[in-house]
Amino acid sequence: MKNSIVIVDDHVLIANALSSIISNFEQFEVLYVCENGLELQNKFKQDEAIPGIVLLDISMPVMDGFETAKWLKSDYPNVLVMALSMQDDEQSLIKMIKNGAKGYMLKNVHPKELENALLKILKNGQFFPEWATSKVLSTLNDDYTGFSNGIKISDREKEFLKYTVTEMNYKEISEKMFCSPRTVENYRDSLFEKLELKTRVGLAVYAIKNGYDV
Repeated sequence: MKNSIVIVDDHVLIANALSSIISNFEQFEVLYVCENGLELQNKFKQDEAIPGIVLLDISMPVMDGFETAKWLKSDYPNVLVMALSMQDDEQSLIKMIKNGAKGYMLKNVHPKELENALLKILKNGQFFPEWATSKVLSTLNDDYTGFSNGIKISDREKEFLKYTVTEMNYKEISEKMFCSPRTVENYRDSLFEKLELKTRVGLAVYAIKNGYDV
């Protein structure tokens, strides 16, 4: 029995091309295609087949990928959401993770890479690009809390963590925290060392996992 996929993308040509590509994957099949999150909601409400994976575009009219992922997380938590986007910035990745996405791929990937990503999200429950780093992924594991090894995080570091999930840059965060940009950098570097992370994405995922996000 093949693993079921639904594609949500407002670009009809891209969606149809994706459907055609996936139809050649031995272990996967596309159930149907939607142009936005609202159409997906309507399909689910009409008792259409619920897929194991939703391939979700981010930039869409009516109901975008962020909102759709959040709805799926709330109402259909067993559906694996794989964001498939042209956006390769950290903020989009962070927001999709916060809203429940378990995977993230760029639309310019080779079909073989897409197939491998789909296999990995089924096997591991998650798949993110290399720039998310293995340390980031470790914070997504259910058994990771950040406190089991006696890590102590100050109140100001916790305050900084909640802002890492936002779209603010470090200068804007410093203004929110009423301190200098250099002080914010010190909080960042301290947390990098304590949590053994290397990127803001890692800090953001840690904040989400541990309830520090805004």
